[in-house]
Amino acid sequence: MKSQDYSLPFYEQVLEFLASGPSVEQIAAYRPPRSAQARFSRLLEVNRERALSPQEEEELDHYIDMDRMLSLLKAKASSHLSA
Repeated sequence: MKSQDYSLPFYEQVLEFLASGPSVEQIAAYRPPRSAQARFSRLLEVNRERALSPQEEEELDHYIDMDRMLSLLKAKASSHLSA
């Protein structure tokens, strides 16, 4: 399994959500799927317990990147709601 495959379902879920043409309100309210949240939490927990494998580290980096992107997107959506 390629390390990129770990995060693909989460990327696909976010892309599907965005491709559906969500409203500003829906973007501001968006939460990642529970499975993605659980995996992200588990990787953070493992990272505190031991060194991550290169694949786990790459996967964690993908989750962090997606979290940052979603946070920025939600902040922009929220600013449009308050305008």
